[in-house]
Amino acid sequence: MKADTLRGHLDALLLAVLDGRKLHGYAIIEALSLRSDGALDLPTGTVYPALRRLERAGYLASEWDVVSGRKRRTYRLTRSGQQALAAERAEWQEFTTVIGGVLRAEA
Repeated sequence: MKADTLRGHLDALLLAVLDGRKLHGYAIIEALSLRSDGALDLPTGTVYPALRRLERAGYLASEWDVVSGRKRRTYRLTRSGQQALAAERAEWQEFTTVIGGVLRAEA
């Protein structure tokens, strides 16, 4: 997938992966890859700064946990993050409807 295609959608993707669960950074990267059938293989240098930015914005909360015997920072959605995700989903639905209407082949 082209990097330009993801531009502007990374926050929504990260929020969606964290919806209803708490994950550490590498597990978030794995979940993105799994849910996209491997199309999203994002580098840590892209994901971790975005997680910190989302946390500063109040959309994520983090804490240190022991995962598989290792101390890792785990992230979860805050109430503001849940609201932001709902807004992102609605905006995405509207976007795909509009663009789909334009790109659809005329009969």
